[in-house]
Amino acid sequence: MPKSASDIEALIRALEGLYGKPIWVSHGPPLEELISCILSQHTSDKNSHRAYQSLRQAFPTWESILDAPASEVADTIRHGGLANQKAPRIQAVLRAIQERSPDFEMTFLEQMETEEARQFLMSLPGIGPKCAAIVLCFSLGRNVIPVDTHVFRVSWRLGLISQSLGEAKAHDALQQQVPDEIIYSFHVCLIRHGRMICKAPKPRCEQCPIQRHCDYFNETIRGETR
Repeated sequence: MPKSASDIEALIRALEGLYGKPIWVSHGPPLEELISCILSQHTSDKNSHRAYQSLRQAFPTWESILDAPASEVADTIRHGGLANQKAPRIQAVLRAIQERSPDFEMTFLEQMETEEARQFLMSLPGIGPKCAAIVLCFSLGRNVIPVDTHVFRVSWRLGLISQSLGEAKAHDALQQQVPDEIIYSFHVCLIRHGRMICKAPKPRCEQCPIQRHCDYFNETIRGETR
């Protein structure tokens, strides 16, 4: 059933009671977060972190990444997987940013309204709504919800979005529903909940503190026991 803003606030407060209230801390400059996001695609956090560290050790400046052959860049990021696809994408993104800001500083994003900044990021080669949202949220502290597999799964099980919507379109759908003041907590709590309890393919509903808010539990699990 449809959830009101107060319903969403109630379920987030319940999740904060389980996982603690997350405190926002910047992950660093926007460009660093953007490159990290590219490296994180289709791999684990551990592997993407190793790939990023290897990249920056081999190429201490952004210019040196652009000057290097794509094959050499790819060799440094093998830990993150899909290196042959990610290396030219990183170079293309750096090239596009250099055209806007020769020193690679992205402080101009701070002067933009959130939607304008989002559109700029999504205009970069290969950058979709998830990466754009990650940069806006974790680097700039904007009230934007990055939708990963956990956020998407928990959201559709709760009944906030349709499963058929897909992750890309879920960003806008969730953004319209979640009150600004709890957006960061919503994102972090749903990731933690997706990892710990609301797992795929089988959620641990018996341990869940937000059963009464959950369409999946009320329609599927409870329905099976009636």
